[in-house]
Amino acid sequence: MKLYSRGFSLVEVLAAVAIIGIIVFLALPNVIQAKLDTEEQMVITRAEALNMSISAYITANGRSNAGAAWAHTNNSTHAAKYLLVKGYMAYAPSSLAATTTEPGYQPNGYTFEFGSLDQKVVVKRNTTAIPY
Repeated sequence: MKLYSRGFSLVEVLAAVAIIGIIVFLALPNVIQAKLDTEEQMVITRAEALNMSISAYITANGRSNAGAAWAHTNNSTHAAKYLLVKGYMAYAPSSLAATTTEPGYQPNGYTFEFGSLDQKVVVKRNTTAIPY
């Protein structure tokens, strides 16, 4: 008489679940770090696009006209300076920060700070500047 085995025993299933749990436990920190690194690279790429759009803005309007308009918005928010240069970017949402209807150009948790026309855009995560 032959005994046929149909399926797995409880011990085999528990061993498989334990192995999968160990693999997930070991891999999860790497996945989280990769996501953070990718997000930071996206923010840096967007800051570089802002720097290039500032250069295009200066080229299109002339240094003196661009400088006068930039100085006029100097006491304004960074969003006002973004509005000056957003027309010179390929991807430019209508606002720098996210709204209820549209995602903003800067991701949550990051800020872009505009200085003078000769300075590159400063990227900050919370209060820490990110070098690029």
